[in-house]
Amino acid sequence: MLCESKLRECRHWDYNAPDFSFPRKTAFLRVCFQTDTFLKLSKRLTQIDAMVASGYDHVWDCCCDHGFLGFSLLARNAAPHIHFVDIVPVLMETVNQKLQRYFENAVSAWTTHCIDVAALPLSQYQGKHLVIIAGVGGDLMMTFISAIRRRYPTLELDFLLCPVRHQFSLREHLISLEFSMLHEALVEENKRLYEVLLVSTESDAGFSVHPVGERFWQTHTPEQSKIASHYLSNTLNHYRRLQQSQQESVSHIVEAYQAVKLHDLIRR
Repeated sequence: MLCESKLRECRHWDYNAPDFSFPRKTAFLRVCFQTDTFLKLSKRLTQIDAMVASGYDHVWDCCCDHGFLGFSLLARNAAPHIHFVDIVPVLMETVNQKLQRYFENAVSAWTTHCIDVAALPLSQYQGKHLVIIAGVGGDLMMTFISAIRRRYPTLELDFLLCPVRHQFSLREHLISLEFSMLHEALVEENKRLYEVLLVSTESDAGFSVHPVGERFWQTHTPEQSKIASHYLSNTLNHYRRLQQSQQESVSHIVEAYQAVKLHDLIRR
């Protein structure tokens, strides 16, 4: 049974506050779940979690794998309804069992969907939707986003995306769809670097989507500065290797990243 007193306590915590440290959050979730086998949110998932703001009626954790992100969102009552989505039946059965065991009395409602992300039944649920897609390549994300937009051309949606590759192509696709950028961040995990993009189908909801990113090149901490520098160097090296191999034409991508200027805004 979920620890009711701790769940009530978590509703009043600000998960985005600077002092809400990763160890503190992990310890809290261990108490709630009464096990160490559940959560230890990775840096990547912690960053995604932190970018889920209030105001959504439905949050869709797509390609949810073992459900760790959705469990965290559910534990902190991030939205009235949390949806867990994966196309693999055995994964969804395991997630469903854990939800029934540990979240029977959760404040937020939850639903599991063993379906393709392209087939999300958004029209069955009224309110504002956030669709989270992580752990897959940008090429597959483009397929999912295009399919969802074809099914719901007039529905206002926000997407929280964390592609494992093909970030430039994904950004170009978002630009072609006239999406706007609400927030973007870089995160480093196990020596790999990831972009996390919060975008909206409303073209005037935020700022324009930039082909190579914009906001995360302006850093405010030494750690952010280090991550941004590494990401720019690694990305340029990747596309320069492709350019030299002549496997594909990437000159425009190389030029775009070469034009990036890092801005250190750390207060001295």
